[in-house]
Amino acid sequence: MSDWEDATRCTPAAECSPPPLNTAPLAASPDAPDLYHVDPTNSPAKLAVAPSPPTTLSSAFKAWRFFSARADDDPDLDPSITTASPFPAAVDDHHRRQKTQKTPSIVAVHRPTLTFIHVFSVTFLILVLVAQLFLTDVKFQYSRIFTSHPFSRTVSSPPAFVLDDSVCESPQPFPTAPPVSRAPAMESPLVQETKRIVAQFDYTGTDVNNGVKEFLRQMNEGLQKDGTSMSQIPTYVTGVPNGTEKGLYLAVDLGGTNFRVCSIHLNGDTTFNLTYSKVAIPKELMVAKTAQELFAFLAKQIEQFLKTHHEDHFEAHIRRRNTISTPDGFRDEHIFRLGFTFSFPVQQFGINKGTLIRWTKGFDIPDAVGKDVCALLQQEIDLLHLPVKVAALVNDTVGTLMARSYTSPGKTSTLLGAIFGTGTNGAYVEKVVNIQKSVDGEYDKSTGDMVINTEWGSFDNQLNVLPNTSYDIELDKKSVNPGIQMFEKRVSGMFLGEIVRLVLVDMVKNPNIALFKDDNSSTNDWRSTTNIGSGSSLHKQWGLDSSLMSIAVADNTPEHSTLRMQLEKELQVDSASFEDTQAFKEISYAVGRRAARLAAVALGATVLQSGKLSEASDEPIDIGVDGSLVEHYPFFRDMIYEALAAIDGIGPAGAQRIRIGIAKDGSGVGAALIALVAAGMEKKGPVDYLNAVRNNAAQKLAGVLPTVGETTTLS
Repeated sequence: MSDWEDATRCTPAAECSPPPLNTAPLAASPDAPDLYHVDPTNSPAKLAVAPSPPTTLSSAFKAWRFFSARADDDPDLDPSITTASPFPAAVDDHHRRQKTQKTPSIVAVHRPTLTFIHVFSVTFLILVLVAQLFLTDVKFQYSRIFTSHPFSRTVSSPPAFVLDDSVCESPQPFPTAPPVSRAPAMESPLVQETKRIVAQFDYTGTDVNNGVKEFLRQMNEGLQKDGTSMSQIPTYVTGVPNGTEKGLYLAVDLGGTNFRVCSIHLNGDTTFNLTYSKVAIPKELMVAKTAQELFAFLAKQIEQFLKTHHEDHFEAHIRRRNTISTPDGFRDEHIFRLGFTFSFPVQQFGINKGTLIRWTKGFDIPDAVGKDVCALLQQEIDLLHLPVKVAALVNDTVGTLMARSYTSPGKTSTLLGAIFGTGTNGAYVEKVVNIQKSVDGEYDKSTGDMVINTEWGSFDNQLNVLPNTSYDIELDKKSVNPGIQMFEKRVSGMFLGEIVRLVLVDMVKNPNIALFKDDNSSTNDWRSTTNIGSGSSLHKQWGLDSSLMSIAVADNTPEHSTLRMQLEKELQVDSASFEDTQAFKEISYAVGRRAARLAAVALGATVLQSGKLSEASDEPIDIGVDGSLVEHYPFFRDMIYEALAAIDGIGPAGAQRIRIGIAKDGSGVGAALIALVAAGMEKKGPVDYLNAVRNNAAQKLAGVLPTVGETTTLS
């Protein structure tokens, strides 16, 4: 290759374009022939262009390439170039003659005329622009026309992959919103079925208000007579603590398979110190032949506790001292008052008197049925000569009310104690004048109040207003007590998990939806297939605990990884898809929300029954609650407040006055506080008894004293 050709060649790395036209006029030689003439004496060399005869497209294309390599500012060309010329033979002969003559000449230059290549280029560009305008699907990158040399090498890109899914062709350069969890396709059968089921558990504001009206009606019905859905049981507790009480008290709790003994020291400043021990009830004693066997065991545990934790106090006690100031002929001094939490059905007829109606929770001792459980325990305590008196028979819900009233901040006492855990119940302070049915037994009438154990778990057993889905019906039929405790079966933690389980089983059996099953791995975001283990508790009654619902509602991880792990651990559901966990999460939330709004019906109705919202006071209306739902279920109390604000007669302003606080250990601290109340009632008893003795003696003496002049003998 010659130096000239090398200098004029465009490499792929460089961009070449035709030089601009020279607009300076050039002198024309009168005798110049129709050819190209180069004058080697001029620097830079000048080029004269004369009209040429018609040429082929190939020759014109070569000529345009020659023009592209020349410009006014090009360096001098070597006249001795011998490289074959791309021009016709006539041009080459003339060029050789000029080299031999060596005489200067004037070069005539004519402006180049519009050639075929120029017309072709402009036409092609117009066609491309029109195609881009009207054929939007044509993705032709015409910009390469301006950025690449016409003869540069073209490199083809690899073929594009064809995607079935729609792809954003103009994505945002940066995210405009934080990433969110992927949601299942809204048109999938699983999502549609989930939405349909969730709608069945919706409990609207109208439903809440209808429930409150019926709750109030059944509350007052229970205050007028026995045998109603809501028992409204008088507890003979006529006062609640205010946080200033002091003293050391005992409490025992027989609520199931364990027996707990506690000592509670009340500090008088809303605080206390608690010491306790717990022991399991032997299986054989749960089905003993006589009640004495079980209660003797309980008394022995009390003795062991006193010796371990209160030895000095235990040894210094004097159990009894003979006196005529009490009906029994002796006075108890320096003894522990004990509150007995007995979580079995009893018929109470005094603050420390109640007969057992029936056993539950695995106990079966027929000998104890119909007997006073406080007297049975006191008898065994006396046989051990312990300085303990059973002062109060305690319901755990009443204990929750008492515990909250002692520890709550502020001047006002607590109105209501409620439990939302394995079961549900409530106890509240009622005006004695509103209790129309007969209340047998003695109680302090001076306060004008009495704590009522509502037993609201049986509210609306008739299903006048309670929601009743097919899953509620199935749960009730398979329960041990069908037809009763209908409110509890929709609110308490023991039953919520079972409702969700029944829903899931129904969905798994539905062939039209894919819950916990996949056609193949492509339908599972984990690229696997979901399987339910053969031993899964999903297919067993009570096999789904409500704690799994709490985990589902609280899991906000992008892939629901926590819930997936728990489903595999507790239900043996392997490789659950995102759509599976989303359905589980939404169903759990719907069932839990309905329970919270039903709980608000009970709380709101009780507040309205008290009439405290109509009082001209800014003091909060205090409610103490206990149980796993209010403690651990996400947003349970928030959902209660939401429903309270929707109740007629309460509204948002009234809901703000209601203060719901946790009350712990109602069966311990609460029982001790009821024992304190009972001790206060005992102090009034001896005074009343002594006054009665004195009055009786005075009457007898007045009847036998002789008048003036008479004699008589006193006997």
